[in-house]
Amino acid sequence: MASRGSARPNGLGQTKICQFKLVLLGDMAVGKSSLVLRFVKGQFDEFQETTIGAAFLAQSVCLDDTTVKFEIWDTAGQERYHSLAPMYYRGAQAAIVVFDITKPETFERAKAWVKELQRQASPNIVIALAGNKSDLAERRMVEYEEAQTYAEDTGLLFMETSAKTAMNVNELFLAIAKKMPKTDTQNLTHAARHRGVNLHDAEAQSSRGCCGN
Repeated sequence: MASRGSARPNGLGQTKICQFKLVLLGDMAVGKSSLVLRFVKGQFDEFQETTIGAAFLAQSVCLDDTTVKFEIWDTAGQERYHSLAPMYYRGAQAAIVVFDITKPETFERAKAWVKELQRQASPNIVIALAGNKSDLAERRMVEYEEAQTYAEDTGLLFMETSAKTAMNVNELFLAIAKKMPKTDTQNLTHAARHRGVNLHDAEAQSSRGCCGN
């Protein structure tokens, strides 16, 4: 089931479809895979298996006359896989850097990932910072204000999330979708190289609702 922005009557007008590569980065066990599973399938697994290398999923977000399709690469957080990360964030138009609000060392690791992205990833990449496991607020070790200030100082989107309760999970991806450049001709050309398309075939669109429901 796709996440939706504002509603649009089915079959009216033309729908643009823009496709973007999004990568998740962060320390191991911060909940990256759980966030993706919640967003893509609406599920939560208390005993989520550790990601080996990277996992790929896809999901769409609908914004008025535009469907934003995310190609999501969920990377492993173990240090031994760090050298593989550039292969996944290279060419990405968006990234979510995740930390665990109960483990301050994961926040420091997140800062290192942000620095790496800002140094080596695409210049116009949209970076979001997710303070995950907000359902464990009684064990909080990273204050909301501290992370918010850091995000503002470094130009990041920031939300606290909970894959377990679904708090702010869809909202985070929706906020990223709104930041993606969907009307810039150069971006649409770039997106096409990553299998993004701009569909003007109203007949094809009228055969299904927004995001293919």
